[in-house]
Parts: sequence; C-alpha cells; structure tokens
Amino acid sequence: MLDFRLKTFYKVATQLSFTKAAEELFISQPAVTKNIKELENVFGLRLFERKANKITLTHAGQILLGYAEEIKSLYQQIEFDFSVLKNKFSGILQLGASTTVGQYILPSVLANFYKSFPEVKLSLLNSNTSRIEKALLEKKIELGIVEGKKHNKQLKYSSFIKDEIVAIVRTKSTIAINGEIKLHDLTQIPVVCRERGSGSLEVLEDALTKKKFDISTLNILMHLGSTESIKAFLLNYDCLGFVSIASVSKEVLQGEYRIVEVKGLEITREFSFVHLQGKPSGLAESFMQFALRGYNQK
Repeated sequence: MLDFRLKTFYKVATQLSFTKAAEELFISQPAVTKNIKELENVFGLRLFERKANKITLTHAGQILLGYAEEIKSLYQQIEFDFSVLKNKFSGILQLGASTTVGQYILPSVLANFYKSFPEVKLSLLNSNTSRIEKALLEKKIELGIVEGKKHNKQLKYSSFIKDEIVAIVRTKSTIAINGEIKLHDLTQIPVVCRERGSGSLEVLEDALTKKKFDISTLNILMHLGSTESIKAFLLNYDCLGFVSIASVSKEVLQGEYRIVEVKGLEITREFSFVHLQGKPSGLAESFMQFALRGYNQK
C-alpha cells in the first residue's frame, strides 16, 4: 500500500499487537504508535481500544480494516498487472505443496500459469506440511503452499484459500445410515486419518480439542500417508475417514462416497502461501498473485 500509515494500521489490526507490527515493518514501536495516532487524528475516531496489555479494534477500526484489505488487494493486482506489461517472465521457480494442495488444488493453477508464462520453469515438491516448511528453511524451495497452523517464526504465512475437512464413508457403508453421528460415536466407529506431520491431522486434532475431545479416544485403525490411500481403504473396509472436501467432491457427486455429518463438529482450515521472512522474489510474488486472482474469479 502506498500510504505507510494505512499499511501500519493493517499490520496492527491483523496482528493485534504493536510489537509484532513493528517487527514485521522493521520500524520501532514508537513509530508504529505515531502512525496510528496520525490516522486517528485524520479520521477523528479511535481505531483501537487499549486495555492492559491487550488491544482490540473499535467499530471504526473494523470498518477501516475492511477497506484496508480491499485497498491492499487492489494494489497487489495493479503491481501484478503492471509487472506483466513490463516484463517477459522467465526463470526457475521451485515450489512446494502439502499433499492435499499439491494433488487437488495446484494442478489447475500450475497449468494456467504455464500457459501464461511458458518461459518460467516450475518444479513442485509434494510432501506433508512439516516437510515443506523444512525444505523452505533449507532453501530447497522458494515458495510453499501448506495447510494447518503457522509453525515457524522464520517463515511468513499469507492466506490463499479456505478448505473444509469432512467425514466420509463409502456409499454402501452400514455406518451412519441417516448421514449423521454424534461426536461420542467416534470412540466406537473405526476411523482412518492422515499421518503425523500432516496439516489435515493437525486441523482435525485442533477441532476436536476445541470440543474438549481428545483425539486419542478415537477408534483409529491406522494413519495413512495420503488422502488417496484413505479413499482406497474406505472402498475396501467399512470405516470412516477424514479428508478434504476438495479431494472427494467429484466422487460424492458420482455416488462413490457420502459425507457424514458429525453433529456439532466443524473442521475448517486455510491453505497458506509460505516463504522465508522478507520480501519474496518477483517471480514468487507473481505466482501468488496469479493463484489468488484465479481463485477469486471462480
């Protein structure tokens, strides 16, 4: 964003911390405070409520945050479109993606990007979230797209798209004939889920914890290393599996699997771009903007 005061506000509003905003902007905390006060003077309204060591957005702050997000998106789009006009992109971009993203989300993005920029050489490492983050830290890849929590302060995460984890069974399964089960039923129903280190399992575990339900009490038959393994297992054994809705939507429509509602349990997550702290290369930035624009237009 061109106005640094608005950029400062955006960082404070999204982090709800003057200290974290100062660290990300590489300025002092007093400088952050000064920029916020100047904005509050311009609008004649308080943007934050300060209580003890916590800050919250006022109603005016919430309104401004909405506009700041729109402005940020517009500037990113301008920068991307102008970079396309000024440059003939070429080079090598080494990408990494966690399993679900790499298999069900990215292929169409990669194909469309290659159509637009055929001189860019793309490579993709597909693994679970923890291994993608490790590859970034070891500089084996430049940009990752992962699921699950933000784990490492050496890495910078930014939102890509949202996803939902759903419980599925094969269509002819005897489990949940009415299409709905209670959370406690998961202690009796055989379950298969992803392996440790995967974002899918982490998100499932967090959702259960919020319901004060320990994942160790689930009747887990086994952990499998990919969503496709879970889907294949379900076709051959009468049990329940947790997978991304993106991975199974076609098969549900075709009648191969059905979604089972676990009453009171909603499992949502974000897929995020991730790279080393600092500004990514122009090529990586362009890829992120291309992917965001593609999904925002859907």
